[in-house]
Amino acid sequence: MNDSIENHPSGRKLFISFLRLGLTAFGGPAMIAYIREMAVDRHKWLDAQTFKDGVVLCQSVPGATAMQAAAYVGMKAGGVPGALLSYIGFGLPAFIFMMILSSLYVAYHGVPKVASLFTGLQVLVCAVVANATWTFGRSTFNHYEDVAFAVTAAVLFWVGVSPFIIIVGAALVGILFPRSAGNIPSIKTQKSHGRRYVKEIAALLLLMIAALLALNLIDRKLFSLAALMMKIDLFAFGGGFASIPLMLHEVVGVRRWMDNRTFMDGIVLGQVTPGPIVITSTFVGYLTHRIAGALVATAAMFTPSFFMVIVLSPIMDKLKSSAYFLKATKGIVASFVGLLLFVTFKFSSAVHWDILKAFLGLLVLIALLKKVDMVYVVLASAVLSVFLF
Repeated sequence: MNDSIENHPSGRKLFISFLRLGLTAFGGPAMIAYIREMAVDRHKWLDAQTFKDGVVLCQSVPGATAMQAAAYVGMKAGGVPGALLSYIGFGLPAFIFMMILSSLYVAYHGVPKVASLFTGLQVLVCAVVANATWTFGRSTFNHYEDVAFAVTAAVLFWVGVSPFIIIVGAALVGILFPRSAGNIPSIKTQKSHGRRYVKEIAALLLLMIAALLALNLIDRKLFSLAALMMKIDLFAFGGGFASIPLMLHEVVGVRRWMDNRTFMDGIVLGQVTPGPIVITSTFVGYLTHRIAGALVATAAMFTPSFFMVIVLSPIMDKLKSSAYFLKATKGIVASFVGLLLFVTFKFSSAVHWDILKAFLGLLVLIALLKKVDMVYVVLASAVLSVFLF
């Protein structure tokens, strides 16, 4: 499949390896370093340059970056089946944990102590999203027009414009803006893939279409849920956090499946579990359609970005040498800073602030800015919430 591969692991080996890694996959994109250590340094499934090329790809397409990195490694080491097994193995622990927590939430969120816990953890969510906004902005803003993109996106979102329209508009304006696209990364040209690769992609695509058609015939509501999550994933450029404003708009604003506070509780649970924050889709699916909804929402949320990784990998060198592609991507990511800024204000307005909550929020924000592990931040916030609220 690729000359850089020194070891050809079995599908079982890939699945088990990524399943074990997924059990401790806290920290979102930070997990890429651990994936590299496992795939490049320990097992030598691919070389460092090939892995670096994959990271560039995963950061350039929508979806959760760490999940995509798992799929990329799996594809390079074991073809399309390897990509699928690695992807499922890495994400499975987060799905199982979120299913358990969602069922417990439905059963017990009305209990006073549990309600106090989530009251404090909603403050945590405000700080987490504010930190994501700052992190996105710091890494994105290189020109004054990036700031203009973000501010415009926030204002348009505030007045009710669909975030999907904002994203498309940002891509188009980014292409038309007379600015430099920056340095074009050097991507090593990859070998063309053979007929087997094409057949495997086609088989997966046909399976996905068949599943959607069957779902449409069996349950139109589940089909609508799947279509929504796929649309969100397709537009979530910039990593998992980019899905939050899109999901908020559709789940809370348009369809009114839940209110702001309940959606924030879902994000809290997404931070407690290992894996990407987009696992909040499991929570949304469970609350709307229980187990079937959780399964459908999760599968739909991760399917488009998976296909983009395995399909675009062979042509990524051409895409990354295109100034139009780079400028469109920069416009989209800049717009997401504005969307996250709006979400920060939206979530903050759902919290009934007092001195204790403001103090807790400030402590959490400082901890996140200081790069304290998210697991410790969540656990400490939970303990303080029970005693303070």
